[in-house]
Amino acid sequence: MATTEYLPGSDALVRPMSREERKVIVASSLGTVFEWYDFYLAGSLAANIAANFFSGVNPTAGFIFTLLGFAAGFAVRPFGALFFGRLGDLVGRKRTFLVTMTIMGLATFLVGLLPGYGTLGILSPILFVAFRLLQGLALGGEYGGAATYVAEHSPHGRRGFYTSWIQTTATVGLFMSLLVILALRLTMSPEAFAAWGWRVPFLLSILLLGISIWIRMQLEESPAFTRMKAEGTHSTAPLAEAFGRWENAKIALAALFGGTAGQAVIWYGGQFYALFFLTQTLRMDPVTANYAIAGSLAIGTPFFIFFGWLSDKVGRKPIILGGCLLGAILYFPLFQALTNAVNPTLEIALETSPVTVVANPAECSFQFNPTGTASFTSSCDIAKSFLARNAVNYSNIEAPAGSVAKIIIGGTEVAAFDRKAAGAEAAAKNAAFEKAATDAIRAAGYPAKADPAKTNMVMTVAILTVLVILVTMVYGPMAALLVELFPTRIRYSGMSLPYHIGNGWFGGFLPPTAFAIVAATGNIYSGLWYPVVIAAGTFVIGMIFLPETKDRDIFADTPK
Repeated sequence: MATTEYLPGSDALVRPMSREERKVIVASSLGTVFEWYDFYLAGSLAANIAANFFSGVNPTAGFIFTLLGFAAGFAVRPFGALFFGRLGDLVGRKRTFLVTMTIMGLATFLVGLLPGYGTLGILSPILFVAFRLLQGLALGGEYGGAATYVAEHSPHGRRGFYTSWIQTTATVGLFMSLLVILALRLTMSPEAFAAWGWRVPFLLSILLLGISIWIRMQLEESPAFTRMKAEGTHSTAPLAEAFGRWENAKIALAALFGGTAGQAVIWYGGQFYALFFLTQTLRMDPVTANYAIAGSLAIGTPFFIFFGWLSDKVGRKPIILGGCLLGAILYFPLFQALTNAVNPTLEIALETSPVTVVANPAECSFQFNPTGTASFTSSCDIAKSFLARNAVNYSNIEAPAGSVAKIIIGGTEVAAFDRKAAGAEAAAKNAAFEKAATDAIRAAGYPAKADPAKTNMVMTVAILTVLVILVTMVYGPMAALLVELFPTRIRYSGMSLPYHIGNGWFGGFLPPTAFAIVAATGNIYSGLWYPVVIAAGTFVIGMIFLPETKDRDIFADTPK
């Protein structure tokens, strides 16, 4: 039997969730899960994409196209937020997120059908990047529409709980993509998966699209938008009103720097960078790492709902900013604990086998390379990039101008080389350098990969679960906060842009930024300064400028 409860800040007894409200939440959340599933497939299957669409170009160019395609999806999300946010405030929430869902589903399905380089030539990678751009644009419009739609169907005093279901969708979409890929890998030979099996997750999107459209077609338009449209009080220029007027623009700035920027780095740090750290830094087997991440997601995902529910009682601000503060405090000890749990041999080598890079500082670059298109050719960059990729800490010694950088490991010295100066011999010199440097670090005790027999999987999953719970703290109440910050007439536009700048740019570019910091400083943990500083900055800015919104009446500006 359903019960009711009185919530602080509510002006009446909160009724049980109605059948129509459950349908709204299920339909909105399910469609958004499928969108995130589609979006993350390109990252999870990057190696297969490179092998099929870029097989006719050299490996470096193929890698560049793959990263460019993945990064493009993040980069264009704010533009999708602007375009579809405006559309949603002009023509309605339901129509707009039907459009975004259709674009996403079709673009993903077409990736599964796209002929390889051997058939289409250079058109193949170009079309792949174009489909990724469409996915990013669609995702930029989907989230704001779904969150706004659910919030505008939610009773006062329960918006945090209702919208928290939308907040589970990104994690569930990632989880679902990992499960589908894993199931295919386990049920077919590696050769079959490489030949055609990798296309199946993309092709499944057409089925998911059909289900989503059918469910969402059963929904009515948001009651707030319907009333506003009937009264003729909707905005005719939502972008200009949302961002061209200071009273609204300052809200968007507070939402970005005092909310979504910190939320984004904790979200991407606790899931994507954690996976990157496991596989690239700690050298854990990718399948095992996916199992560990999937386990932590399964345990942690219900906390999105818990913190959304809790925010209806104690407020959005203390939970979101508390998660940012905890992340800033705990990230270094948590990732150091991961090293101990996953690859204790590496931890010992880092402590007992110091490495030094002797180089001219003037030729050392900050190796920020989000699209893979930058070229780092100096001997210093080559030496530091090698060590960063192999999870080797190092200290720096300044060398005179004109000297070639070298790596000193114990009593062994390995000279790097300048790629431009090497000319036609660059490939041979690179192979010789890589072999000599690899032999030296292996002799010093740096392992080629984590030893499964020495990995503490229980502790690994426990640490990852803590990271996921921090994600749920900052993300669970976020949709309710963003919806409540903006008036109905510009809500879709107003909330979408700060969300997607925060998550698409601050969060999406976390891995390449962290790698660049590691390569510059010589410490495998120093990349964590990026999420730590941004999360701490968000805590401070949010405490000063971000209002508490849980008791706001989001229909106050809507005609009755």
